[in-house]
Amino acid sequence: MSEPAWRERAVSRSLTAARSRAEQRVQRFLDAAFALIDEKGSTDFTIQEVIDRSEQSLRAFYQHFNGKDELLLALFEETVQEAADDIGRAVEAERKPLERLRAFVVSLHGWCAPEQGPRRRGSHNRLPIMDFMLRLAADHPERVKTAMTPVSSLLVGLLDEGVAARVVNISDTRRAAALVQQTVFSTWLGDRLVHNPRARPSAQETWEFCLHGLSG
Repeated sequence: MSEPAWRERAVSRSLTAARSRAEQRVQRFLDAAFALIDEKGSTDFTIQEVIDRSEQSLRAFYQHFNGKDELLLALFEETVQEAADDIGRAVEAERKPLERLRAFVVSLHGWCAPEQGPRRRGSHNRLPIMDFMLRLAADHPERVKTAMTPVSSLLVGLLDEGVAARVVNISDTRRAAALVQQTVFSTWLGDRLVHNPRARPSAQETWEFCLHGLSG
């Protein structure tokens, strides 16, 4: 026997309202964490600081996050989505396949390199995505890879365009996309690990290096 229609509507409204309240609570925690990042210039904040800034309770925090790493993963996913949107706009401003690929690499470089400074969305700055990745990759590699999917998928599509237009010479666009991203990400480290007499590579230098690899 099915539930009366009025009951289904009442339950649906109740669930919708509860979901909306939960989303608002989560957003307050995210906004509080981003505000702390804005002030500190890093993720070196405590859960208690986030709770105090959001004016919510410890119980409410643990209803949505199982700890600081879970919160950082949420902040990382938000930042990656913003990066993907920004990179997508840069790509769409170009028409030629190689120029679209260059726009991708240069824009991603800007989202990774600390010298570019934090990005701004609304009232909160964003750290370079490499700051999050370095903090989270060791303990949550699969979550980090999954979070990067919007960026990775965009690059694979651009490489497919390049192959179709015969402006790049690669046989496996997914592997090439991984190698391009690894190259861009590694520029974040600059000469921290390997001395570079010309200091940290610029976005243009990084693109030219990737271009030679894609062209053969």
